Amino acid sequence: MKNRVIDLLPLKIDLETPVILKKTIIANKELGILKGIIKTIPNQNILINAICLQEAKDSSEIEAIITTHDELYQSAISDYETLSQTAKEIQNYREALDCGYNLLRKYGFISLNHVCLIQQTLEKNNAGIRKQCGTVLRNINTGEIVYTPPQSYDEIVNLMNNLEQYINDSSDDVDPLIRMAIIHYQFESIHPFYDGNGRTGRIINVLFLILNQLLDVPVIYPSRYMILHKGEYYNRINAVRLNNDWEGFIIFMLDAIAESARLAIDTIERILVVRRNIKEKIKNKFAFYSADLVDALLLYPYTKIAHFSQQLGISRQTAASYLRQLEDSGIVKSKQIWKTKFYINTELFNALVPASYEVPDTKTMIVTESPANIYSKSKN
Repeated sequence: MKNRVIDLLPLKIDLETPVILKKTIIANKELGILKGIIKTIPNQNILINAICLQEAKDSSEIEAIITTHDELYQSAISDYETLSQTAKEIQNYREALDCGYNLLRKYGFISLNHVCLIQQTLEKNNAGIRKQCGTVLRNINTGEIVYTPPQSYDEIVNLMNNLEQYINDSSDDVDPLIRMAIIHYQFESIHPFYDGNGRTGRIINVLFLILNQLLDVPVIYPSRYMILHKGEYYNRINAVRLNNDWEGFIIFMLDAIAESARLAIDTIERILVVRRNIKEKIKNKFAFYSADLVDALLLYPYTKIAHFSQQLGISRQTAASYLRQLEDSGIVKSKQIWKTKFYINTELFNALVPASYEVPDTKTMIVTESPANIYSKSKN
């Protein structure tokens, strides 16, 4: 396949077409509503944990790293060394997102070094930017090469330095959401790393929204939309590479953000209902009620005695007593898994995993094939 040359940014074409501007207004409106409702939850760590873990799960599913919600929430409070490889991939994504978010809060910009640190955290290696030729993207079903990214290290670095400047250019008057779509395409087309490009690119999306004050915390997960429309996602990217069809791709990304914001709003509203219900149940029945205790039960759907004890700053014996009483009242239920007893906040679990959750389509799959002496196959 003949690939389109990757243009330096900013693009010298008008992308603010009437249909793009209309979609931009809708997406900005949904983000504004989301940003407002976030402020209604006193402990924002509850939202960050719930939604970041879901984003980690969904983003990894794009790469065919599939895990159950039970395993996802168990792994959040388990020792890393005890996790399955799949659960480790999910936790690596969460850690990489935290890494990027903390760097952005500390420095106020997104640098190439920051992007490399995010990818390094995600993949647990320091291979860095590609230095060897031979990386191609293949259709896993047909074996066809669908895209060959830049092969020269110098070209990759030049394009990434240009992308870094574009990401942090506050003087650009193009709507940030349109710029986010351009940045996503540019990063995925440069494909700067041997592995982890897809997930790193999706983390950059969320960080860019925060950089431009469209969100305050990373509580949106567009990966789910991309899973459910995976075929269209790849087709839209290829349409830019082959036909310069920027409008179709930007509209897809704007729809992804708008729908993801609506989903996050719905999730937050469900969490608020759960918080109110649990608060009333505990406050009316137990002398040990406190707002911190309620929040500890909402940080993750799963908890265990050691974790609960640490969260509240109480002894293991006291934590065990509280959890037993909460279980007797039906607020949590215990589940023994090997040597560990977990306590499940079933109301929160059900709120985060609605019955209508759609199974992702794993038929459409693009994989990266890198030089054998670095990685034989990677996950995108």
